[in-house]
Amino acid sequence: MTRRRPASRKPHRSAATPTKGPGRQNAGRRAPGRLRLIGGEYRRRQLPVLDRPGLRPTPDRVRETLFNWLAATTPGARVLDLFAGTGALGLEALSRGARQAVFVEHDARVARQLADNLATLGATERGRLVTADALAFLTGDPVPFSLVFLDPPFRQGLAEACCDALEDGWLAEDALVYVETESALAPEVPVSWQLHREVRAGDSTGRLYRRHPPGARSPDGDAC
Repeated sequence: MTRRRPASRKPHRSAATPTKGPGRQNAGRRAPGRLRLIGGEYRRRQLPVLDRPGLRPTPDRVRETLFNWLAATTPGARVLDLFAGTGALGLEALSRGARQAVFVEHDARVARQLADNLATLGATERGRLVTADALAFLTGDPVPFSLVFLDPPFRQGLAEACCDALEDGWLAEDALVYVETESALAPEVPVSWQLHREVRAGDSTGRLYRRHPPGARSPDGDAC
């Protein structure tokens, strides 16, 4: 899963301005052209990322927080990574024991790089790439997934439409769905989804929802 954000506006650095050497100020930051997996079988593996506008892996800190939440549920999970981009979240899930991950990415060049990275990791048997628009993919024949990552481009109104479409047979009864949007947006999600955890980083907010089928009871005993 990858963020597609408008390019940040940074002050122009003139040729005379000294650059900072490596050191403490770079701790926790990844160079734009690399994705580092941070846990599991592929821990510390670094993979190339295309130089495309707005294409950046989900930051290490956010991924670490998210997969700490998912530690008990990722092993054996069937994962759907919509708007996959670099595939950072789906690849991290495979690294941590997911049984299968389907990556959906509409940009053909980005998809080819993701396919190459799956091959580099030796993960092509468990990772399947679909080059398609996410909403178009969700109009196909549904197969239920236990874990879904949804990180659509900002300010295009895609989050709520995809959340609704996922309810058409794409989710296991107790599925977990991670939705990342611009912080100014609080998307309306299906009534069967209950907010489980939330993390904010910069201009984005990630929300992890747990699905409870209609008529089921939430952990506190109240009907969803």
